[in-house]
Amino acid sequence: MSNTFSNKFVANEKNLALLKDTMWGPNGIRQAEELASHFTITKDMKILDLGCGMGLSALYLVQAHGADVFATDLYADPTDNHKRFKSLGIAEKIVPMLIDATQPLPFAKRYFDVIFSVGAYNFFGDNKEMLPKLIPYVKKGGYIAVAFPGLKYEFGSNVPPEMQPFWAVPDVARCIRGIEWWRELWSKTEGIEIVNISEMVCHDIAWKEYLAARNPCIEDEKWDLDMMAAEGGKYFNTIQLIAKVI
Repeated sequence: MSNTFSNKFVANEKNLALLKDTMWGPNGIRQAEELASHFTITKDMKILDLGCGMGLSALYLVQAHGADVFATDLYADPTDNHKRFKSLGIAEKIVPMLIDATQPLPFAKRYFDVIFSVGAYNFFGDNKEMLPKLIPYVKKGGYIAVAFPGLKYEFGSNVPPEMQPFWAVPDVARCIRGIEWWRELWSKTEGIEIVNISEMVCHDIAWKEYLAARNPCIEDEKWDLDMMAAEGGKYFNTIQLIAKVI
């Protein structure tokens, strides 16, 4: 997997400042590049970016591939994202939208070449209904590709002692699951052909770049720093799932 775009991106001081201001988790530029390496994206494609956050994955899809992107999120302000895209000179290629992925999507069926999601799918896709719901929006031969934080193995009721304080936080146990759990969930879905389910190579560096930008004086950011220090590289991974619509 080439990470040429990511390496060039983070080598620029202006881009590093942008990352510090916009990362909501492990570096989404690196995750997007690795995720996209499993299939071909061209400039004539339309891509639905679900859970785009502050737009790093959309930025990658436009700058690296020239695709047209619908950048959607439930919590990021689309007006703020549009201003950011405009300042980067990519606003004409991105439609920023406020969308709840769990609700009916306001798009035509078979409209998109790719549904893409970095760092968000595990929050709304941890059920048997979500993937079948998304498939009809993708053209036959198109792709659904997602990446998000996960576990090397399921904890079940045996949560390691050092991780128990973090697993006591609502929704953490629901959203951070093992790779085999996700493999079983996606493998049961009809209408797709699994292309790749694996741990991402960029896991360590994407987290390192994110944590380096966190402020321990801010409670939410300190929580991430404390959790990753407690985890110590033993339990977490970043999971990618790519499926072709057939």
